[in-house]
Amino acid sequence: MDVYATDKIRNVAVLGHGGAGKTTLVEAMAYSTGLISRMGKITDGNTISDFDKEEAKRSFSISTSVIPLEWNGVKINFLDTPGYFDFVGEVEEAMSVADTAVIVVNGKAGFEAGAQKSWNFCEENATPRMIFVTNMDDDHADFDRVVEEVKALYGSKVIPLALPIREGEKTVGYVDVVSSTGAKFAAFGKDAACDVPGDLESALESAREALMEAVAETSEELMDKYLEELELPDEDIVAALPELIASCDLVPVIFGSSAAGFGMHHLMDEIAAICPSPAVRTISGVNTKDDSEFVADYKADLPVSAKVFKTLVDPFIGKYSIFKVCSGILRPDGALYNVNKETEEKISRLYILRGKETIEVKELYAGDIGAVQKLNVTATGDTLATKADPIRYELPAISTPYTVMGYRAKNKGDEDKISQALAKIMDEDLTLKSVNDKENRQTLLYGIGEQQLDVVVSKIATRYKVDVELYKPKVAYRETLRGKVRVQGRHKKQSGGHGQFGDVHMEFEPSGDMETPYVFEEKIFGGSVPKNYFPAVEKGIQECVAKGPLAGYPVVGLKATLVDGSYHPVDSSEMAFKLATILAFKKGFMDAKPVLLEPIVSLKVIVPDKFTGDVMGDLNKRRGRVLGMNPDHKGNQIIEADIPQSELYGYSTDLRSMTGGIGSFSYEFSRYEQAPADVQQKEIEERAANAEE
Repeated sequence: MDVYATDKIRNVAVLGHGGAGKTTLVEAMAYSTGLISRMGKITDGNTISDFDKEEAKRSFSISTSVIPLEWNGVKINFLDTPGYFDFVGEVEEAMSVADTAVIVVNGKAGFEAGAQKSWNFCEENATPRMIFVTNMDDDHADFDRVVEEVKALYGSKVIPLALPIREGEKTVGYVDVVSSTGAKFAAFGKDAACDVPGDLESALESAREALMEAVAETSEELMDKYLEELELPDEDIVAALPELIASCDLVPVIFGSSAAGFGMHHLMDEIAAICPSPAVRTISGVNTKDDSEFVADYKADLPVSAKVFKTLVDPFIGKYSIFKVCSGILRPDGALYNVNKETEEKISRLYILRGKETIEVKELYAGDIGAVQKLNVTATGDTLATKADPIRYELPAISTPYTVMGYRAKNKGDEDKISQALAKIMDEDLTLKSVNDKENRQTLLYGIGEQQLDVVVSKIATRYKVDVELYKPKVAYRETLRGKVRVQGRHKKQSGGHGQFGDVHMEFEPSGDMETPYVFEEKIFGGSVPKNYFPAVEKGIQECVAKGPLAGYPVVGLKATLVDGSYHPVDSSEMAFKLATILAFKKGFMDAKPVLLEPIVSLKVIVPDKFTGDVMGDLNKRRGRVLGMNPDHKGNQIIEADIPQSELYGYSTDLRSMTGGIGSFSYEFSRYEQAPADVQQKEIEERAANAEE
């Protein structure tokens, strides 16, 4: 592949709802350019984007693939992203380097939840975008309906640049709104010129008027010209389009069919002609030598710097760090400085990736996307630069995982293999997190959703030949008491020679502080227990609160007071007093109205207004207490609630089901509260059964 200068590069994220046809679109463009001789199918598992075994098995994208295509002297780096919400981290990584987004919409299904989320990603990143309506060879596809749906959501800046020509029930071509010319779909991807049908003249006039109004607002000169003549020449419109799209003031809509090859060349023509190159985008970093701002702006004449936005780990070909060059011209056969890790990395060869294919290149200009192999310490989010100019860029914003499952090896002795496999998979996917929960003796895997965790388990089995099982994780309950008791603990043992004797009288009651396991005091008068045994008594309490007698959970909020006791001048010892205290605790705690406390989390759910009632009803069923609702002024409600942590198991799946996939949630630990009697009873019985096993 040729080397391209910055202004001849387009980095395009392909976004949309799961199943909308993103991967098929990229495949069709690759086929129409002659890059591949046969168009692969998702159902056959042979597309250039979905090359991972899991993707082929499940027939949907799991990770972002980079597919560079050459078109009319321009290099277009397509970033084919997953549409399913569990893999949102892949989309966020792609968006951190994309200069434009193409939101793919199924003309039959309309502007679905995933397309709305894609739009929101573009808004958050200030990314220029265009909409491609696919499946237009389907008789039930409705381009006009899609355009009206998007306009209703986002306003008049959504403007079609093409109108469908229909013969009977079939879409056979399009009218270009800018040039007012017609074209019929010919061979795969190609078009043949035709006249504008008479029944489209009125629609064409309306679309051109909307387009000219948008163009006129870019300058006073154009506005004056438009007001005088009520028309703008085509050259003015063509000249203004790139600026309008780059500023996100215009979102063009065009259409085609990936399966039939309709509109592929038209789409690539539009990307090459009107979508921004990195040369007109901005990016700044920090020079860590003096903390000064470094304005990179993808200029090739500055010191070289690149940010790693994705890591690919393959058990056979090794690890690839995929990056975008932010400044300078990157060449191999040298060393780059990892600014985040403060370590030099050797760069022996430079590649571009096309799916799983690696293509060696001699250099990459600022704004281009490439890859290097087998870097020692570099991870996603790190910046590579020169030691003389150590520039660091911001890390990509990656979603926090809230869905959690416990995991364990199916076969004993595989724990180390699982740990190593997970470490490699977590290098690829920053939305995964493994946590060792020592308290409940379980290892936890956090992700965005249950489907993602299921894919991880499958990857470990197929890539690393280790079997893992997921299970519902245990919740970290606590034990405390509600009453006050006074008990005696007496340890006496005689077995020849020195015996063992310790005698304590203890008071147990609530301390009122649920953040602290216990408070220990002594109120001994007259030396009934010598002072040198007080630490042993406290040590006995300390051991007991680690595992309470009710269900084996840690004890909190306990006040233990040593009020009396007795000792033997020969047989008493620290061990004897500790054991006496343990006896007193076990008896006293169970007599002092013990209860289980459950963790309560503060939950925040963001859903469109129309789903608010369903979500609140579901929260009530989960024993949640809704504290309030606030609009986010984007058509959503932010619902805040307190809810037991145990009731959030499976919530991500249920919330998506209720909201068509568009709802999101987050939570953080708040406090412990007494669990209802039925919950306590069930948990105590389960713990007892597990202890017997």
